[in-house]
Amino acid sequence: MEEKKFDFNTIIGFGLIFVIIVWMMYNNRDSELKEQQEKAKTEKAAKAAVAVTPKETTKTITDTAVADSVKIQKLQGTLGSFAYSATLPSATANFTTLENDLVKLKIANKGGYVVEAILKKYEKFKKNSGQLVELIKDNNASFNLQLQTKDNRVLNTKDLFFEPTLTKVGANQILSMKLKAGANEYLEYKYVLAPNQYLVDFDIHSQGLNTVLNASKPIDLQWDLKSYRNEKSISYENRYAEIYFEYEDGKIDYVGQGKDKEENPEKATFIAYKQHFFSTILLTKTPFEKAKLHSHDLVNDDKKDTIFTKQYKATIPLAFTNGELDYKMNWYYGPTDYKTLKNYDRNLEKIVPLGWGIFGWINKFIFIPLFGFLSSFMGLGIAIIIFTILIKIAMSPITFKSFLSQAKMKVLRPEIMEIGEKFKKDPMKKQQETMKLYSKAGVNPMAGCIPALIQIPFMYASFQFFPSAFELRQKGFLWADDLSSFDQIFKLPFNIPLYGDHVSLFPILAAIAIFFYMKMTSGDQAMAQPPQDGMPDMAKIMKIMIYVSPVMMLIFFNSYGSGLSLYNFISNLITIGIMLVIKRYFIDSDKIHAQIQENKAKPKTESKFQKKMREMMEQAEAQKQLQNKKK
Repeated sequence: MEEKKFDFNTIIGFGLIFVIIVWMMYNNRDSELKEQQEKAKTEKAAKAAVAVTPKETTKTITDTAVADSVKIQKLQGTLGSFAYSATLPSATANFTTLENDLVKLKIANKGGYVVEAILKKYEKFKKNSGQLVELIKDNNASFNLQLQTKDNRVLNTKDLFFEPTLTKVGANQILSMKLKAGANEYLEYKYVLAPNQYLVDFDIHSQGLNTVLNASKPIDLQWDLKSYRNEKSISYENRYAEIYFEYEDGKIDYVGQGKDKEENPEKATFIAYKQHFFSTILLTKTPFEKAKLHSHDLVNDDKKDTIFTKQYKATIPLAFTNGELDYKMNWYYGPTDYKTLKNYDRNLEKIVPLGWGIFGWINKFIFIPLFGFLSSFMGLGIAIIIFTILIKIAMSPITFKSFLSQAKMKVLRPEIMEIGEKFKKDPMKKQQETMKLYSKAGVNPMAGCIPALIQIPFMYASFQFFPSAFELRQKGFLWADDLSSFDQIFKLPFNIPLYGDHVSLFPILAAIAIFFYMKMTSGDQAMAQPPQDGMPDMAKIMKIMIYVSPVMMLIFFNSYGSGLSLYNFISNLITIGIMLVIKRYFIDSDKIHAQIQENKAKPKTESKFQKKMREMMEQAEAQKQLQNKKK
């Protein structure tokens, strides 16, 4: 019974296994069928894509070609041959940056010119501390060539797109900006920036444009700039903002201050848009045959007009050579610093106003070397003080002669007054007797004037030197935070005409010093110059000047650079000190009187000059007597 049971169960088990296998095979077949169906669908879609894509691609290319063709035809209607440049990938509002340790320049594809020039070593006035000096920024400048084509179009390069290519040769960055009329026909601006340089090589060159441009007349180069305010006092900065230019082999001139000033130099080799302490300069190795320069003052009210100082414009015709343009030029973006400019050996230092003639010589050969030496190893405030002391010590022999002459004239005054009273009805005789007295006493009445005249050039040179001294910019001393600008200690709630809306301390100290100096010397000067017939009374004039000079000092220097006020304060203090020492230890009225009396007793031999003067006076007297007899 058990064996049968086993056989029956075995049969049932095999049957169930068979059913399961059959079921699995059926599911497998169904899955494979689905996979085959999906594969077939995929292959079909792929075939369909292959069949459709070429057709769609062809359509897109055709549409783009048609669109480009339409675009080019449309652009040619306005741009002519330069429509080619507008279809290049560079026809976008992109920029290329050239940068070294001193300057950062941004050049735009549109126009190909510098649209941003930032000086990395210098900041604007302290109120905006941290903001670098920006010579060009936010469309304050433009550079344009006005192209005239052979098909009678006038195109402006500032509106066209240049193709940039930036490379490096050694440490130099070279940027080629090409305005293309074809693959090998273009106008090129080439910039080369070297390390640690403010001067940028800039070439304008054309290739293959002799069939495109009308070369029968020059192309106008148009360069405009609205100069930004960079210093604390915009009115003071504006006073030194100017267009300078070099022309005719080294001559330097300027356009002038005010509204709508204009000059038309010929053979110009550089044009400088000068601010007080910074400049943008265009230089050329091929002189510009002529140029039209225009300057316009933008500061009408220094409370409202606080952003720009001047509007500068230049129009310069560029001549063709064999149908092409070829100019080797430079851009300078940097400080108006005498030493920096002189290092380029291009005559650029002459845009620093040091004065003409002897005043400029004093600054170039005495003030600049001496102050440069002192400031190289000490603070600038101390350097100004030491500089002033050395100048006054060097001038002290002249000062001594001036005081000695005044003392001699003071001793002779009673005798001169006596002669004047004796011959008051005969001015010619009085003059003759006075000259005889001077001759016998060994006194030269001009000896007191000549030393004063010698000192005047040094005084005027200082007025030119300190406002131009770049090294003083943003350097402080005591309460002055910037020796190149005024040293405000108190802000007034109102504006005083001529004086301003602030109080500067160094001008007050200088005014006090000059008051005491004039108070101490006015008596001697008045006594040294006896009143002459028909001449103003010097005593009265000196009394007025005692009070007028300090007031003028206050008004004039209140908005000037504090470095100049400090110099004048120290100068007057030293002069007072020298005067006291001379009077106390070197000038004795009794000794001078005794020396004069001794001179009178000595026989005198007339010099040729004295003899000539005496003969002239005698002839004049004889002529006068003859005229009186005729009457």
